[in-house]
Amino acid sequence: MTSPHRTSGVDTVFDARQSDGKAPSSVFATFDHDGVTHHGSRGTLDGTPSGTVPGPHTAYRIASCTKSFTAVALLALRDEGRLVLDAPVTDFVPAFADVVLPTPDSPVPTVRMLMTMSGGLPTDDPWGDRQESITDDDLDGLLRGGLRFDSVPGTAFAYSNLGWALLGRVVSAVTGRPYREVVERTVLGPLGLTSTGFTSDVDASGGLAVGHRRGDDGWEPLPFSGPGAFSPIGGLFSTTTDLARWARWLASAFDAEGRGDVDGVLSRASRREMQQLQRFVPGLGAHPSGYGFGLVVEHYPDLGTVVSHSGGYPGFSAHMRWQTATGLGVVGFENATYAQVSVPVGLALDGMMAGAEEARVVVTPWPETLAAAAAVEAVVRGAEVPAGLLSENVELDVPLERRRRLWAEAVDSLGGLGSEPDAPIGASSIVRDEPDVPAASSSVPSHRVWHLPARRGSLRIEIRLTPEGRPRVQTIGVRAVPAR
Repeated sequence: MTSPHRTSGVDTVFDARQSDGKAPSSVFATFDHDGVTHHGSRGTLDGTPSGTVPGPHTAYRIASCTKSFTAVALLALRDEGRLVLDAPVTDFVPAFADVVLPTPDSPVPTVRMLMTMSGGLPTDDPWGDRQESITDDDLDGLLRGGLRFDSVPGTAFAYSNLGWALLGRVVSAVTGRPYREVVERTVLGPLGLTSTGFTSDVDASGGLAVGHRRGDDGWEPLPFSGPGAFSPIGGLFSTTTDLARWARWLASAFDAEGRGDVDGVLSRASRREMQQLQRFVPGLGAHPSGYGFGLVVEHYPDLGTVVSHSGGYPGFSAHMRWQTATGLGVVGFENATYAQVSVPVGLALDGMMAGAEEARVVVTPWPETLAAAAAVEAVVRGAEVPAGLLSENVELDVPLERRRRLWAEAVDSLGGLGSEPDAPIGASSIVRDEPDVPAASSSVPSHRVWHLPARRGSLRIEIRLTPEGRPRVQTIGVRAVPAR
């Protein structure tokens, strides 16, 4: 379970959120691989002091978080051999054949292109949010009336709700059943998401949140839309309890112990595939980011991969977010247009990861990597090279004699190394007590970097091993790091 000190920051974030008056109400939950660790809510459903206080079983629209459910349905069909992701959308939506492509050599958008938001169609928020209730015939009429493209399909990212409406039609065409029925029977039911559904009569014991927009005289309630041809883009209602269970199930694909895993819906391998960066998107997030399959993927420098998706619908805002390495996550809903609950959810998860020692990504090196590091350190200090330590490219790239001369120059520039250690630092993740000497670390199991203390700084040594069954050192980097 997540310790109390990690979740207290979440409450503080949402306290500030309520003070800012971003929405009539907020609900949120934190979780890890073992389950929900904390629930909270702020405000009332209508924004009045006497209104109903929401809770973990109150249903809100989750909007575009629905896309991850659509992606699971598609990948399950792919895994069953019933769908090829690189098939053109015209194989499933014949009306798309009437669409004139942007250039004579443009490919027809494929299922994969649409799933990765690279079908060439323009970003269509908030237009797409208002199309949920249209029929399949209406969608066909839209296609036959022609579409405009921002880019050649397959060449650029643009957030396309229309593309995901088409993907819902793909699910229907492959299965011969309505999209919503497929998701309900093959995804929601098996995962026990009993308070998640496509209609406002969803079975939520905590009641239903009504969406609002800000008017001249305060919060104005909004009617519900749907369901219809655009439900695959954002039609689901859910509770924080259910959405946290959904996020835990997705995150469990990275958990070696399989906590939160459920068999029979989608394999761990395919769930991991969903959470890989399929299309890089410059400027999408604060960290290098892109789109997977129905999910946003960000790479934090020290914390590894964080997966998320936001949802924005008339009257609602939703966000789910988790760290793949630990399963730490947060989900949050608000019932106001353009509320951007992603902001407090993001701050909350960042705080949880910063306060959790296990959230730091620690790579365990191969035993051969540690042994090679110890041997290389000895060679840098002047020992002979053990047989079989170095791959043939090392001498061919830079002869060892020249390497030794350069190493000696680096050591001299630092005023010499410190005393000979009892155990080579390259063989351990524990550093000695000298200040300003970084710990040894590995970015991948075949890599190691460490520092030898010197009189005026440290000597940085880095190695990488070959992919052979008996790996050898293929790279040795040695450089002086002067004291600041």
